[in-house]
Amino acid sequence: MEVKNFAVWDYVVFAALFVISSGIGVFFAIKERKKATSREFLVGGRQMSFGPVALSLTASFMSAVTVLGAPSEVYRFGASFVLFFIAYAFVIIFTSELFLPVFYRSGITSTYEYLQLRFNKPVRYAATVIYILQTILYTGVVVYAPALALNQVTGFDLWGSVFATGIVCTFYCTLGGLKAVVWTDAFQMVVMILGFLTVLIQGSAHAGGFHSVLEQSTNGSRLNIFDFDIDPLRRHTFWTISVGGTFTWLGIYGVNQSTIQRCISCKTEKHAKLALYFNLLGLWIILVCAVFSGLIMYSHFKNCDPWTSGIISAPDQLMPYFVMEIFSTMPGLPGLFVACAFSGTLSTVAASINALATVTFEDFVKSCFPHLSDKLSTWISKGLCLLFGVMCTSMAVAASLMGGVVQGALGGLLTGITLSFWVAIGAFIYPAPASKTWPLPLSTKQCVSSNVTESVPPVLSSRPAIADTWYSLSYLYYSAVGCVGCIASGIVISYITGYQSGKDIKPLLIRPVCNLFCFWSKKYKTLCWCGVQHDSGIEQENLEHGDPWKKGAESVLQNGLRRESMAHVPGNDSKDKSYNSMTLEKVTLF
Repeated sequence: MEVKNFAVWDYVVFAALFVISSGIGVFFAIKERKKATSREFLVGGRQMSFGPVALSLTASFMSAVTVLGAPSEVYRFGASFVLFFIAYAFVIIFTSELFLPVFYRSGITSTYEYLQLRFNKPVRYAATVIYILQTILYTGVVVYAPALALNQVTGFDLWGSVFATGIVCTFYCTLGGLKAVVWTDAFQMVVMILGFLTVLIQGSAHAGGFHSVLEQSTNGSRLNIFDFDIDPLRRHTFWTISVGGTFTWLGIYGVNQSTIQRCISCKTEKHAKLALYFNLLGLWIILVCAVFSGLIMYSHFKNCDPWTSGIISAPDQLMPYFVMEIFSTMPGLPGLFVACAFSGTLSTVAASINALATVTFEDFVKSCFPHLSDKLSTWISKGLCLLFGVMCTSMAVAASLMGGVVQGALGGLLTGITLSFWVAIGAFIYPAPASKTWPLPLSTKQCVSSNVTESVPPVLSSRPAIADTWYSLSYLYYSAVGCVGCIASGIVISYITGYQSGKDIKPLLIRPVCNLFCFWSKKYKTLCWCGVQHDSGIEQENLEHGDPWKKGAESVLQNGLRRESMAHVPGNDSKDKSYNSMTLEKVTLF
């Protein structure tokens, strides 16, 4: 494969990304040096505005894997990828209206504390450990995979970029805490948009204009977006993307520590919801940019596909190769695109490090040492950021070498994980039939290279019957399988071991979804509450009489909210007319 090396200006632009990101961390370390509390470090004192949080959320979940992988997906399988805008919309609505109010009003910092409040400690700790392991593994891949793709196409130093990413993220996370992460993400989001725009403008010019791109994409069957086939084995259809995509992203947004942590850092619930909805706008913008980048890339390579011709060795190298071609005479712009890709990596890694430090501190350190001083808590939090930064970077190196109700909750958790891993590992061992996953036609008729190889479907050896059904399930349904398995097994186990009375469940821990569907009947609403007393005024009594609703649980606010003034309580802002104007009704304090 031909490697097109970076010019000096490309390295200058790329280095500027790291220098500015580090500078933001130093700025907040100096600015916030007198606010030495773990609450300030981990959740920004719960005084963030929706704007930077929205940008941060978008940047964090649009990693370099998305920047490189989504255009490649559109190039090979068509623009049906744009249907993710439906999944994104559902996810944000569900998160902001169902999950966020429960987390925000309960005053927790770790999302997994909710599991202890609702169930018990073993469920909480099991979920926390799983989250920590999964996040470290994922972060390692997020760092290594795009660095490898860029190295193979641009000649950009592989290990230099891997270690630079790990060191810079760890540096500004440890120095500046959540505020540094959020504002750095906001800057990196701008870089991502600029990188995509340069590719869209220059790429469409090379392809003969936007109208030409659409015409050639239509001729190549890339604009056949709506496929209503209900077959769950098909890789991308309207249903796999809109339904399966919703389940996949709901796990990322609805209960993910990184997301919820930034939402509860907002000064009011209204700001938190606005952050999510403006983040939806950002997701749509990135999605549209990625889809059109894929279409432009197809127009450019329609007669000589660099993947099947052997010019590049993997689909994730398509976008870097395309960028190096269209910007071959414009030094600095390839560096801007690489900065765009690594902005996604930096934001994802930084968010992961901060979230890992938070859950470890809140779920383990505070449980074992509930009376830590503010100063010591802050230093421990910073130490955890440093530790997880090293672990995530090490994981990136390792990636290169890898080819009752309580019983119901824990059993459901394990069942869901087992089912998800079962179908995913089975699909890895026994790939789905080519008829379900084979890309749209790609041409090599005008390729000059002599090592053109004809792309044919893989020959499948003897396979068990389950390989063509269960193991061939679309990857977008993996989360749905885990979710349904968790709920179903939890209900069965709860039925066997005995249900928990609804009267024993604190209303603040349950979001009455049935109110949306039974608004016309008080009788049916009450019936659907299953005994949970949403209209009993318990939350009001707790607030007025100081009755701890978290009886028996270690409050994450032991060293924070209880000792803070009311001026710092989420919702205590007389100028904002959203959630904080209803503080007496919906916030429980000690």
